[in-house]
Amino acid sequence: MTTDKHDSPAAQRNDRSRTSVAVAIIATSLVSLVLLTGWIDAHRPAPDLQLEEEGPYLSGDTLRRASLGFNGLVADWYWLRSLQYVGHKFLKSQENIQLDDLKQLNLKLLAPLLDTATTLDPNFKEPYEYAAVVLPAIDVQEAIRITKKGIAANPSAWRLYQHLGYIYWQQRDFQAASEAYGQGAALPGAPRWMQAMRGKMAIEGGSRDLAREIYEHIYEQAEDNTVKEMARRRLLQLESLDRIDGLRKVLSAYQSKAGRCASSWKEIEPLLHALDVPVDSTGAPIDPAGTAYVLLSAKCEIELDPESEVPRR
Repeated sequence: MTTDKHDSPAAQRNDRSRTSVAVAIIATSLVSLVLLTGWIDAHRPAPDLQLEEEGPYLSGDTLRRASLGFNGLVADWYWLRSLQYVGHKFLKSQENIQLDDLKQLNLKLLAPLLDTATTLDPNFKEPYEYAAVVLPAIDVQEAIRITKKGIAANPSAWRLYQHLGYIYWQQRDFQAASEAYGQGAALPGAPRWMQAMRGKMAIEGGSRDLAREIYEHIYEQAEDNTVKEMARRRLLQLESLDRIDGLRKVLSAYQSKAGRCASSWKEIEPLLHALDVPVDSTGAPIDPAGTAYVLLSAKCEIELDPESEVPRR
């Protein structure tokens, strides 16, 4: 009778040895993870948001040395913490604040949180994207620094040049924006529109059409859902601005002809049909989010309904 070599005492001892080593590695990793989590909890700011503003988090370099090889995990923790930090501020605010204009929330810790996440994991793209979209309204220099930090760590990532160009475009530095898009366009895998954006920045820098194109690309390329949602709302806003321009021309034309402002949308219904703007069951024109515009008949003016999803500024 032939004995299978895998059933021999020596083979069984080797299998048990390998199993013991694997179990030891897993146990050590779990213990390290528990210790790391406890260490982070011991060094994080107090949960009270007012106290949080009094002191920064530990630096990313310090955390890298203390993270026991779990840099990616700790980076995720700081990334989630940055989102929670903004979320808590939103919940406490009584005003209608847009994601890309958070000046009123006094987000002193947002830049350090994002900076720490990207120091722990330099290839973690979402914090760079978030910094490019959210930080300019709070600290534009930090937004630029963190985005350039991402480019230095990921020199072949053309999307980071897109984010940098977006920051410069927001600041109306169209020359710097053009250069950023051009540098990104030269990278392998960059889409053709990056090169086109380089020229458009120099020619159409402040135009609404270019703004629409920028937000369309951000929407299509965004990896973070919050950034994607911001871009979607800005596209609604741009479409609404176009509709309002057309409606104002209609109101002005009616005023010139009738010698007074229109008292209701029904009164100018034929002109609205000619404008090809969608209307609701009452004949009122609706914004891109599906909410009726408000007619200010005393002023021959139009405005968004306060309940509309379209950003007001």
